Parts: sequence; structure tokens; C-alpha cells
Amino acid sequence: MLIMTDLVPVRRALYVSAALGTLVLGALFAGPALAQRKEGPPRAGVDFSYSPIVKKAAPGVVNVYVRGRVQNPPLSNDPFIQRFLGEFLGMPEERVQSSLGSGVIVSPQGIVVTNTHVVKVGGTAEIKVALADRREFDAKVILQDEKSDIAVLRIEGNGPFPYLEFDDSDVLEVGDQVLAIGNPFGIGQTVTSGIISALARTEVTKSGVQMFIQTDAAINPGNSGGALVDMTGKVVGINTAIFTRSGGSHGVGFAIPSNLVKLYVESAVSGRKIERPWLGAKLDGVTRELAEALGLERVSGALVSSVSSRGPAAQAGLEPGDVIVKVDGYEVVDDRAIGYRLMTKGIGNTSRFDVVRKGRRVAVDIALRSAPVPSRDDVRNLSGQHPLDGARVANLVPAITDELGINEQEGVVILEMERTAVAARLGFRPGDVVQQVGRTRIDNVVTLEAALRERPRVWQIVLKRGNQTLQVQLPAG
Repeated sequence: MLIMTDLVPVRRALYVSAALGTLVLGALFAGPALAQRKEGPPRAGVDFSYSPIVKKAAPGVVNVYVRGRVQNPPLSNDPFIQRFLGEFLGMPEERVQSSLGSGVIVSPQGIVVTNTHVVKVGGTAEIKVALADRREFDAKVILQDEKSDIAVLRIEGNGPFPYLEFDDSDVLEVGDQVLAIGNPFGIGQTVTSGIISALARTEVTKSGVQMFIQTDAAINPGNSGGALVDMTGKVVGINTAIFTRSGGSHGVGFAIPSNLVKLYVESAVSGRKIERPWLGAKLDGVTRELAEALGLERVSGALVSSVSSRGPAAQAGLEPGDVIVKVDGYEVVDDRAIGYRLMTKGIGNTSRFDVVRKGRRVAVDIALRSAPVPSRDDVRNLSGQHPLDGARVANLVPAITDELGINEQEGVVILEMERTAVAARLGFRPGDVVQQVGRTRIDNVVTLEAALRERPRVWQIVLKRGNQTLQVQLPAG
């Protein structure tokens, strides 16, 4: 079981907060070798003690305390029953939820990076950070992103503060020594040592832009948001999850690479939104059968299944059937690894794709640019006597599909809805892609609106939710 190592309750610090699901371990993703590696402390010193590195890095790692008031779930929809049972059982309408994690100060002005799941407890939260020298300060969230699980805080206090610098996570190699610094189980700052066990694990989450560093340095609940540092004392990753069956460390921990974390820190400080470059192609993983049919040496890479005629991929010459095996010299394990490479490269740059096309190696240079902005005609607020009343929907244009991580080519996606809307009460969710209503195939919002104006005896709706195709039947009227 893969768990986020956060939200250790302050009173019972041995609980683990959340499960991400079953882990399917990915394959090794190694970057090109550098001509010269950065040198760490003298070898003799490292043989006997990590203390010089710890003294340099530990002051920049903080404990993050979150305390928030959240609403208890309703006991009934009837206000009288809610009040009666609440008084009878002694249950207040609100309860206090506390949690504890770690963070890393990355600037002398008090900018702290941690995990979103550490600071997002719901309701109105009060956040405090405790430095290694036991000073405590209030902090505010200035950016949080659930897909990447990265949050950025600002300490409300006078600096300068001790801080850590980022190192280039792309120069890491399997076998490199690292230290994990954080606050496991709420017992106080702790340092563990280990090595890089693997690189570019993409199966840890469903994010289309996320890859993880795997380490055997002990990471436990409460370590979330802490620092993974190299032998120069610089941050190469932010610890975020562990693979465990018991809630404790089994030597399989995961950290978000520093190169991705830096993008979010820069975005938080500058106020500029992070944009994911638009490729304009649908990518799929390479199966063993496909690799054999195409004569590939390895079961890895990303298959180009379709290409948008106006997208950067088509303009650069990428074709359906191509198998992308490298991006900017880095081997591609699967289709999710490409999103990470493009995002860390950044809009305005050019990436070189090495592809296998009909048994031949071909190089394709693709200009990285933003997806076209959706027009007003691409979005609708639905209302009327139908199951999707109260839902806001949109066409599957690149800017929206990239933002939501949707690979579907046909249908209309639900963006949002009020909790009290008919669509929400019937079980529809943001991210659902409506592909058919009755016998009408849905290809845009205009088609959907027309189909919903019908008055059938039974509403029959086909939608895609993640990798599942659902057929919904609801009585009309």
C-alpha cells in the first residue's frame, strides 16, 4: 500500500493519514551522464560521519503544524434530527482537526515548500512552522497544487531565515547517497541515510506530469514535505510517500524531484501560473505485444496514437504510430514521463524527440508552447429538466484536457457543479466525460444541449470516468 507520509495526529502520532492505492512499480529512467559530477565533502569525512552535511542542511528543515475546524458530516438531511441527535450524542457541529508534517525553507525570506496533503485539512486552517532552533512562526499558503502534491508557504516573520538551495535532480544516479530530514511520527527532527534506489517512478500517482525519486532512506508518517538532500547538502527532492503494509517504513520511499518543485516555488513567488506545454498528440504506453510487433528492443516508450492537425507535434512532423523513446536525451519509460520532461523544460523552448518510425530512428524537434485558450463557445452552464442540471461543461479543447489530465478525444467534460445541483445529487462528478445521451453521440456542448432538450421516458447516458466507461439510466421527470 502506498501512503502519503503526512497528517500525523498531534495527540496520536502513530496514525497514517491517507492511502493512494496499490503501487505498480515503474522502470528505471536514467538521464544522460554528465561529464563531471559535483564533489561532496571529503571522502574520509563521509566515511565516519554525515554530521557536516546535517549541520548545513538541518536548520532549513521545519516542522509544519496545521490546526483547522471542519464540519462534521450531517446525521440526516432533516435539521431537527440533526440537532436532536447531535445533542443526544454530544456531537458538536464542528470539530478540530490537527496534523503534523515537515517542510523546507528555500529562501532567506521564509518561503517554505511542503506537500499539499500536509496543509490541506479542510475548513479554516491555522498553520505554524517550527524551526530547528525551536522558534515558531505563523505561515500562510501562497500556492497549493493537488496534482503535483506541492504546496508553498510564506513565514510571517522577520528574516533572514536559514534555507536550503536546490540541486539539479536530473544529475542523480542510482546508488547516490542521500539523507532524508523531517519530523517522523511527531517526535522531532530526525535524519536518516540511504541511497537512490531508482529514478523516474511514474506509477506512484495518476498525475500526468509526476515522476518520483525512490530511496531506501527511512521515510515515515510525518516526513511528508521534508528534505531529501545529496552529499552537498542541497535539496534534490521533497519526501512525499512510502510503500508500506504496516504504516511504517520498509525502505521504499518516494520524493518529488527538485526540478519540478522549483517550478512551483518560482510560480508562487512571481505570481505567474504554471503552464504545461501543449504537445498536441495522444500518447499510450507500449505493451510487450506492441514492442515485439514494432521490433523494439525494450518494452518502454510512448506510442503516438493520434496527432492534432494544428498542434506542435504535427507541425514538427510527429506521426501516429511513432514510438517516442527519448526526450532531450532522457530515456522514456512510458507516456507519463513525457509530461514531466516537457513541463520541466518549459514553454518557449524546444525539445528533441527520438522516435522509432517503421523500424528507423528519427529525431523530431518540437517547439513547446501553450495550448489555445478556450473560447466562450467551448463552455456552457447547463440548466433545465434533465440529469445534468446545474453542471458547467466544456468541449475537450487542449487547454482543458491538459489541465484536467484527460486523454479522451470525444465527448464533453463536466468542469464543476454546486453541491446542491441536480447533477451532483445524482452522482455526476467533475472530470466525467459525457460521450452519449440516448442514441446521440456527444462531440461538443451544442450537441449535448440539443440531446438534453429531448424528453425520453428514461435518460440513458454513457460517460467516461477515469478508465471506466459507465452507463447511467435515470427516470425522466
